[in-house]
Amino acid sequence: MQCDPTPRMEKLFEIIHEDEDLLAINKPAGLVCHPTKGDERSSLVGRVRLHLGPDASLHLVNRLDRETSGVVMVAKNDAAARELRKIWEGRRVRKEYWAIVHDRVVADRGIIEAPLGRDEASLVAIKDCVRADGAASRTDFEVERRFTRDGRDFTWLKLLPHTGRKHQIRIHMAHAGHAIVGDKLYGGDEDLYLALVQDRLTEEQRRILILPHHALHAREVRFEWHGDEKVFQAELEAWFKEFLHYGGE
Repeated sequence: MQCDPTPRMEKLFEIIHEDEDLLAINKPAGLVCHPTKGDERSSLVGRVRLHLGPDASLHLVNRLDRETSGVVMVAKNDAAARELRKIWEGRRVRKEYWAIVHDRVVADRGIIEAPLGRDEASLVAIKDCVRADGAASRTDFEVERRFTRDGRDFTWLKLLPHTGRKHQIRIHMAHAGHAIVGDKLYGGDEDLYLALVQDRLTEEQRRILILPHHALHAREVRFEWHGDEKVFQAELEAWFKEFLHYGGE
């Protein structure tokens, strides 16, 4: 019996939806969107090329951080890419994220409005922060559930970013005093991030982080497309789901 040499799609990524124009993917945590060093499977773009073929015209409409899981939209041709970028740039897309944050968020819902810009005091070049001269940014939040695990309090949040700044949700939650669980860059000790990229995370550091990746998931995108409302949802990964529902419903 011969082995099938064709890559199996479930090993590349989970497909939420695909048609002649759109490809919606549930990006796994830990996978970068754009190629760096490594083989063709080491980035989402590389995997999409394996799926669509090397000569395909593909465009990532939105990107997620390396450790953020969830919905990523890919346009499969130039015309679809132009339309989708207008939708995103015109803020005509509703994006919903799920997160687990440290401690109990007291308010059932709220709005965080804090301008964001480069963190000039940080050793990490990509790190941003809240600063008065930054770009206007807004994130709405709503508590889904508060829970306790191993004697520590956590809150599951639904988050709706109205702007799309780099690391916006992560910075806003840390600024509000509720950093996302597992966040190596905005959780209070940026050396955890440096240890990650330098491949030197210790077991003690992993225990401090609690989870293997930060607990932020792009749950849903919703937008108008050719007269119809498109809604794409991504399921949680097992490690996220297990922590979220520990001792709860």
